[in-house]
Amino acid sequence: MIADLSRYSEYRVMWILVFFDLPTETKKDRKIYQEFRKNLMRDGFTMFQFSIYLRHCASRENMAVHIKRVHEWLPEYGKVGILTITDKQFGDMEIFYGRKAKIEKHVPIQLELF
Repeated sequence: MIADLSRYSEYRVMWILVFFDLPTETKKDRKIYQEFRKNLMRDGFTMFQFSIYLRHCASRENMAVHIKRVHEWLPEYGKVGILTITDKQFGDMEIFYGRKAKIEKHVPIQLELF
């Protein structure tokens, strides 16, 4: 049986990015911050950068489910932003880890004797 390839279109597959800036001045604030992060990770989000988490979704319908969950976890204070993009847009993202390339140390190959 041939799979329906339209289900896997790079315009149908979605990514959710959650940006947040939550207060951490008090012990209670830090607990709320940690709980919000834990909820994101339990729901399949991974850290992209500090306070930016992302999640892959197979469809817009699946994306709506996860966005609804994030709405349920919103803390009383702070800022939370949610951005959705297609897999095509995500694939066009340029990511840099600094201007200079990191020079890797040469690790000698370990020889095995039989």
